[in-house]
Amino acid sequence: MPPPSALADTVLERLTATYAAAADPRRAASARAYMKDIAPFLGLTTPDRRALSRVVLAGTPRPEEADCVAVALRCWRLPEREYQYFAVDYLRRHVRRLSSGFLPVARRLVSTVPWWDTVDALAAHVVGGLVAADPALRADMDAWIEDDDLWIARTALLHQLRSKGDTDTERLFAYCVRQAGHPDFFIRKAIGWCLREYAKTDPDAVRAFVARERGRLSPLSVREALKNVGP
Repeated sequence: MPPPSALADTVLERLTATYAAAADPRRAASARAYMKDIAPFLGLTTPDRRALSRVVLAGTPRPEEADCVAVALRCWRLPEREYQYFAVDYLRRHVRRLSSGFLPVARRLVSTVPWWDTVDALAAHVVGGLVAADPALRADMDAWIEDDDLWIARTALLHQLRSKGDTDTERLFAYCVRQAGHPDFFIRKAIGWCLREYAKTDPDAVRAFVARERGRLSPLSVREALKNVGP
């Protein structure tokens, strides 16, 4: 259950009224088909949705962590996907208001109606922010990379996506090796993506890793990892 929050009451009342009034059924049908029928849509473009979000949030105070939890969980209960996008943006904006205790909530969000559109932003911007603020959470990432839920494992792979020079390289490479044999596209793509991103910081390390582990990595992972740096 979401915790009680007067701020969440205000935000959700404004949000549902504002978003619903701007719905575009034809665009909604197209979005739902594009996203493999993961959820119904209202049919809001990203620029329009974010402009509407600014209207929704105008004059509202900075949230406490309980407010963030309430907003996120209540958005996740609504069927249309744009409400979850709003929640992800809200958490990204206020990630510094979140403590390590938010991680179980983040896990719930990642594993509920999971698809790349919400999971990847939560991984890089929310889970990554929590781990950066509290390195003790690396132990949780060590557990997540072993998880049978591919979206939880993908989150562990991607949580350092924005870390650049602060990347825990040993963990990054170990996670890639741990999931190198995974049969699912989304894991193989994530391996290549996190390596490609880190290659912007240390291309030699990524090239050396791929050369060493090429026999275990899928062709997709290798291709993605080396896309911008060459063999």
